[in-house]
Amino acid sequence: MRWPASKLKVAALASGRGSNLQALIDAASRPGAPFSMVAVISDNPNAKALERARAAGVDAVLVERRNHATRQLFDAALAEEARKRGADLVCLAGFMRLLSPSFLSGFRGRVINIHPALLPSFPGLDAQKQALDYGVKVTGCTVHFVDEGVDTGPIILQTPVMVEEGDTAQTLSDRILEQEHLAYVKAVELIATGKIEFPHPRLAGAGA
Repeated sequence: MRWPASKLKVAALASGRGSNLQALIDAASRPGAPFSMVAVISDNPNAKALERARAAGVDAVLVERRNHATRQLFDAALAEEARKRGADLVCLAGFMRLLSPSFLSGFRGRVINIHPALLPSFPGLDAQKQALDYGVKVTGCTVHFVDEGVDTGPIILQTPVMVEEGDTAQTLSDRILEQEHLAYVKAVELIATGKIEFPHPRLAGAGA
């Protein structure tokens, strides 16, 4: 059974170019899509992600860290922008800041991220270089729920990508990114159609 009864409302947090964001926007615009994009929220006034949102008619919201005295107030502002648009799910799409426990508590079990490795292997930054340095033959991408750790939340799905002879961190990143676009959309659709359950019950005030 789909949750909620209508389309799942998705807000995205993004700091940069937003290529995964574009995949979500494109999927949400297809006829019969089980989710809609209600906002793109960025901490970077120059983020291309904001341009992508405006071009698609999605609310583009700037929340700059420098305008908030503490990290907690900044995160509270991010959460408020998502909440007032009725977001049921928050997707991290290249958001370059760690979210505080206060943000995550407000959207408990309703924040997801995509990581360019097969977690739990190679968490954190430079995952593709980590994979090459380690010498693995297969890496990939993982969509997971976000918790207070670094890339430690429950895994939703994973897609493998073969490491090819002569790969650099960039060539490997490019091939993984192609799969990220597909995997992120699939994960959101699985959640929107009730095939993946949230790891925590819905909290009052988390979405509309």
